[in-house]
Amino acid sequence: MGPPPTGPSAAPRRSTVRTTRIRLLAVAAAVTAATALALPGAQAAPAPGPASAAALARADAAVLKADVGGTAWYVDQASGRVVVTADSTVSEAGIAAIRRAAGADAAALRVERTPGVFRPLLAAGDAIYGNGYRCSLGFNVRSGSTYYFLTAGHCGNVVKTWYANSAQSTLIGPTTGSRFPGDDFALVRYDNASLSHPGGYTAADAYVGESVKRTGSTTGTHGGTVTGLNATVRYSSGGTVRGLIQTDVCAEPGDSGGALYDGTKALGLTSGGSGDCRSGGTTFFQPVPEALATYKVSLY
Repeated sequence: MGPPPTGPSAAPRRSTVRTTRIRLLAVAAAVTAATALALPGAQAAPAPGPASAAALARADAAVLKADVGGTAWYVDQASGRVVVTADSTVSEAGIAAIRRAAGADAAALRVERTPGVFRPLLAAGDAIYGNGYRCSLGFNVRSGSTYYFLTAGHCGNVVKTWYANSAQSTLIGPTTGSRFPGDDFALVRYDNASLSHPGGYTAADAYVGESVKRTGSTTGTHGGTVTGLNATVRYSSGGTVRGLIQTDVCAEPGDSGGALYDGTKALGLTSGGSGDCRSGGTTFFQPVPEALATYKVSLY
């Protein structure tokens, strides 16, 4: 993935959630069991039931307004909660600020911790290089007889011309469109007729619980599960992206732009996340259908 405007660290020349500025590290907390004494006839307070749609909407907006970096969240309709994931940079004061922002709707929040730091994964499917950065190719697409590929927008923002090798002697072509922040996708045109650009995918929407795989130029192919949809991430290095697919698939710098898929179903483009492929992590993906519609291109 490429860096946001403020410039995340990158590996030079290698290849329903809402808002977060993220870099995740796993934190283990020891819990001590306690025995409670109760008066005869005393009853434990019942756990609150699912929040109403209005309360969920207010809580979701409150998390965004709290503007705490290193957090991501989505509305889980099944449990009636706004699930907030906080990375290792988020202090207890930051979590308290989120709860205060929610006010009377704080009971609609479920706050979880995740290891590492949420960040775009710049460094690099196949590796692509340019301007000292490495990212990953997502999916090949076309418009009529002109061929392109999709990658991450934070990559397209910083690289105007792409190459197939780290020496930058084998031209691929130029970035013709890029969106980041807000979204995270970019379009690159093939100007080198000697390069092959195979297809074989069809666009699809991901669903919670779906088993998926991700391929990137740093870590290769890894599998996992879709854990949330319509996530918003506020990256710790800057830039907020909405409408993302949240997963427990690992990824590392350089995997940005790489493909998320289920068999021959093209689902997403790697945006960012936390952790690594030794200890695991959380990774977010830009849905493919939005990028196809924006650039009026199609998979083949």
